Amino acid sequence: MELLDKTLQSIAGLNESAMKEARERLDNLLKPPGSLGVLEELAEQMAGITGHTRPTVGGKSVIVMAGDHGVVEEGVSVAPQEITRQMLPAFIRGFAGISVLARQAGAKVVVVDVGVAGGPVDMPGVVSRKVRPGTGNITREPAMTREEAVQAVEVGIEMVMAEVGQGATIIATGDMGIGNTTPSSAILAAFGNYSAEEVTGRGTLVNDDVMAKKTAAIATALQINKPDSADGLDVLAKVGGLEIAGLTGVILGAAASRVPVIIDGFISTAAGVVAAAIKPECKEYMIASHLSAESGHKLMLEYLGLKPMLHMDMRLGEGTGAVLGMNLVDAGCRILNEMATFAEANVMDLEEDRILK
Repeated sequence: MELLDKTLQSIAGLNESAMKEARERLDNLLKPPGSLGVLEELAEQMAGITGHTRPTVGGKSVIVMAGDHGVVEEGVSVAPQEITRQMLPAFIRGFAGISVLARQAGAKVVVVDVGVAGGPVDMPGVVSRKVRPGTGNITREPAMTREEAVQAVEVGIEMVMAEVGQGATIIATGDMGIGNTTPSSAILAAFGNYSAEEVTGRGTLVNDDVMAKKTAAIATALQINKPDSADGLDVLAKVGGLEIAGLTGVILGAAASRVPVIIDGFISTAAGVVAAAIKPECKEYMIASHLSAESGHKLMLEYLGLKPMLHMDMRLGEGTGAVLGMNLVDAGCRILNEMATFAEANVMDLEEDRILK
């Protein structure tokens, strides 16, 4: 708990002065003000996050948290739980979806076992930080204790601090965990006061029978555990997941380090909802990469007040959408740094109809 408390105390608001200077330069670049839309918003946010009026993107890391879920016993997923463990070597060896897209973006992939079922994952390259081998079945008991939730959050904080210490200037969130759309939906329902029917999506290859089981499991989990929406850690511990907890720590740790964190899809955004409940200021450090095809994702983003950069009907998770977003953040910073102003280029500013000297 000491690391979490220290991290929360270190999170402050954006640097308004740096943002003002960045906005003034953006408005004077060789273009009509605001004509590059979200790219300009990203550049201004990056200035506020980093405190630099001319921010740049250097080292990139995507942190993939892996964990399993006891609720799969209720038939909420068509995929067997063993897939979680089996996917980790694919991440490390470079032929999973996140591996390919991270390679394109020039990002390092960090894979963390924070709660995979069974014993340690015996795979070079997988960081072993298992808090427990999967969560409890949330239709019968809390996912984990509050102490375990804090421990998993602190794993995420430690991982992001290590990456920043090694030169990461931007972080992407990724997840792996069969059945994890169920706890993510429960988190959304708890904070947004939604019914199970409103937040439950198809997930991966879910048919009508599995969909009914999933909806029922979420409703039961909320009724049995009674998560307190005024307490982010309580919701996380009662109906969340270990990888969601780890990603919550990644988001909080990035904010404390004044490093932008690009949020992936439904699972990562569930972690964002928890992180914002614990420390609202951390929302200013989040960048929403894309709108997932998972139905509840739009509700989550609206709850957080985040606008997704991409609409590509993606729902793989792993951080795939987040690493695509890294290229756009880099583009926004390059516009701010490399594009000339009217004065620098000695070009007539059509807005003022004069030559700026």
